[in-house]
Amino acid sequence: MTIELLDAIKQRRSVHSFKSSEVDMSILKRIFSYGTYAPTHYMKEPWNIKIYQENGKREFVNAILKSYQRIGMLKTDDDPKTIKMTESMREFLLKIPHHAVIFFEKEEDPVRYEEEYASVCAFIQNAQLAAWEFGVGMLWTITPYMHDTGFSKDIGLDPERFKIAAVMQIGYPAKIPRDKGRTPIEEKLEIVSE
Repeated sequence: MTIELLDAIKQRRSVHSFKSSEVDMSILKRIFSYGTYAPTHYMKEPWNIKIYQENGKREFVNAILKSYQRIGMLKTDDDPKTIKMTESMREFLLKIPHHAVIFFEKEEDPVRYEEEYASVCAFIQNAQLAAWEFGVGMLWTITPYMHDTGFSKDIGLDPERFKIAAVMQIGYPAKIPRDKGRTPIEEKLEIVSE
């Protein structure tokens, strides 16, 4: 089914629950290829993607849990409640078919840094809209572990060199959230004519 662009923009939802089936890699490549048509200053195309799936998710999820412990979001004791919470989180994260880390090389110049980050965000939104066309759901997450240098090192990224822009959770939607509407643009729009 082809969805017109304007309909896709309005119909796309952030998906929080996924079916267990994986998305074929050829489809994921097509989705992210559409993402690359985002505006990019000087055609730098700063985005990079690491996709974790199948057995590759285990080390990735372990890195997340270690980060949550390091930053104090998860306790490290042997209390049964702590163990249960940790295992529940591990199980939840492992059930997500794909995790994609979207990252870019840092720029020393703050203006260039903002340009690169903006381009990567446009890439992510393009990918989300393309995914919706293929019946694939995504959740664009910006979570505390992304800012933990230990997490970056655990997944093989030099935190001095690279910035993680997002971690995308990807899969076929088990449930599509309802339309929550949007604030009328008139409430956000200021027109200056003189």
